[in-house]
Amino acid sequence: QAQLVESGGGLVQPGGSLRLSCAASGTILSIGVMGWYRQAPGKQRELVAQIGTAGGTNYSGSVKGRFTISRDNAKNTVDLQMNSLKPEDTATYYCNLVRPFREPVWGQGTQVIVSS
Repeated sequence: QAQLVESGGGLVQPGGSLRLSCAASGTILSIGVMGWYRQAPGKQRELVAQIGTAGGTNYSGSVKGRFTISRDNAKNTVDLQMNSLKPEDTATYYCNLVRPFREPVWGQGTQVIVSS
């Protein structure tokens, strides 16, 4: 059974950086579209960044230029490098895998708090 596990969240000051990682087991990440989503308290879950099977990327306007999504096929992981963090980036971050003809897979989430 496919599972995703996120890591790397924590407390960081505004302007700081964090690197989130999503590790997969029971599946190969490179066969699907990987995404990072976030959900702040009282808000809907929103897409932050995606990376396709060919390496193409897509970012939400609020993080473009500050966040970078990358895939390491050898390690079967997808990372999200977050720079210039703002208080409004505070949320629980989830990774997601969409594979052809399969149900989407979600991780359990990792919390990011941006605060001084």
